[in-house]
Amino acid sequence: MGGAGHLQPLLPVLAAAHRRGEEVLVIAPESMRLQVADAGLSFVPGAEPPEREVARIREQLPLAPPAQAIVLGNRELFGRLAARAMLPAMQDAMRIWRPDLLIREPCEYASAAVAVSDCVPTAQVAISVADGELASIEAAAPALEELRPGLTKRLISTPYLTRFPASLDPSPFPATVRFREPDRAPRPLPDWWPGVGGPLIYLTFGTVFGYLSGAGGAYRTVLQAVSGLPVRVLLTVGRRFDPVALGVLPANVHVEPWVEQTDALAAADLVLCHGGSGTTFGALAAGLPLIVLPAFADQNVNGRRIAAAGAGITIEAGPEGGERRGRLVDDSDIPRIIAAITAALTRPSYRSTAAKIAQEMKAAALIDDVLGALLLD
Repeated sequence: MGGAGHLQPLLPVLAAAHRRGEEVLVIAPESMRLQVADAGLSFVPGAEPPEREVARIREQLPLAPPAQAIVLGNRELFGRLAARAMLPAMQDAMRIWRPDLLIREPCEYASAAVAVSDCVPTAQVAISVADGELASIEAAAPALEELRPGLTKRLISTPYLTRFPASLDPSPFPATVRFREPDRAPRPLPDWWPGVGGPLIYLTFGTVFGYLSGAGGAYRTVLQAVSGLPVRVLLTVGRRFDPVALGVLPANVHVEPWVEQTDALAAADLVLCHGGSGTTFGALAAGLPLIVLPAFADQNVNGRRIAAAGAGITIEAGPEGGERRGRLVDDSDIPRIIAAITAALTRPSYRSTAAKIAQEMKAAALIDDVLGALLLD
């Protein structure tokens, strides 16, 4: 559906395939063409549902109770609308290309249905925590069985590749393989804050957040919270949100549509984010503490695990108590955001805990070795 968090976890696997000299083809919605091109990969576009149908579901996700939200997102959006739209292009590409191995992300179901029909070996690469992805498959099951009878059971037994550490993400998938990617030297960020000092906060709510009608107000709230602090802030908003809507920026804030996450994390001292899995576990792999402001999907779960581990702070409860569900971040959260930033930057325990988790993640097998084993099988 165009979200970078659904593509980025697959890129280390595809890069490993290139290093092995394999041919790689990406089948994705047209809206992901630029992301795939940036990665230097061959691309075949597939259809996606009309925006009016997607928007109707997307706007409900932050508001709906958790059980209803998982059905809306996984059964109706991914399992029915997206899978049916993608199916014709997937069938054509698989018939013409005849792959030796299919690598898919767990929310994309059309490829799995075609792979079962064509007996193509398949592996799935985690984009979220394992028990959440199992719950998503189970929620989508009625739509999956319409695509292909028996598909639900097949997906659960498929090899499940994840970068996430076992200490934070125990997996119910029977064929779980944990991996890491080779270290890459980050590129230095430009001096976007001339004359401004202090720790650097990398602030991102992901690429899907910018589609929401309340995104601009949420961004402005967080910028108001950081405007008076002795920090520098790099905010990325995605390519669909116009930064002009933010108005005059504080002197310590710089906004970009997109910055390579590896480069941003290498320069950052703290990550303030929505709790999306790609950002959350990317920050931990870099040994960085987090402040999480969850909105929907897996973000509340990720935030709770970060807080429970002591690797950061999650601001989840509204002023009335209970979950933040039903609203995005607003002005009532400003005092807690300021307090969380201050605590995360001044208490060494958050950074030391994040560093321990980073070491655990570095002990996993290299993705090159994992991919080689899959191709041999």
